[in-house]
Amino acid sequence: QVQLVESGGGLVQAGGSLRLSCAASGRAFISYAMGWFRQAPGKERESVAAISWTGVTTVFANSVKGRFTISRDNAKNTVYLQMNSLKPEDTAVYYCARSSYQTATMRQYDYAYWGQGTQVTVSS
Repeated sequence: QVQLVESGGGLVQAGGSLRLSCAASGRAFISYAMGWFRQAPGKERESVAAISWTGVTTVFANSVKGRFTISRDNAKNTVYLQMNSLKPEDTAVYYCARSSYQTATMRQYDYAYWGQGTQVTVSS
């Protein structure tokens, strides 16, 4: 069983930064792409960023390009989402997920395992 635990969320002012972490259990982390997703109140869950199993390839939603970066440390079974220049519209619950594939994709149905989420609130 794969377990994913997110941390690092919180309240930040617009223009600030946060770094989210997602710790994965077991050896199942290394060989698969990882992704970050978010869901704002009253909205559908959307893709934010993804990273391939090697960490070489990353993809981002247009809304976060140039502000967010995704990285992974396979030795620590952890994936990160560095969020800079945060905006109130970034407010959401952020989820990390493990893909069933090695390549980074933004398709939610490619992701079989999900964390419980961490709240990010950006005040104006």
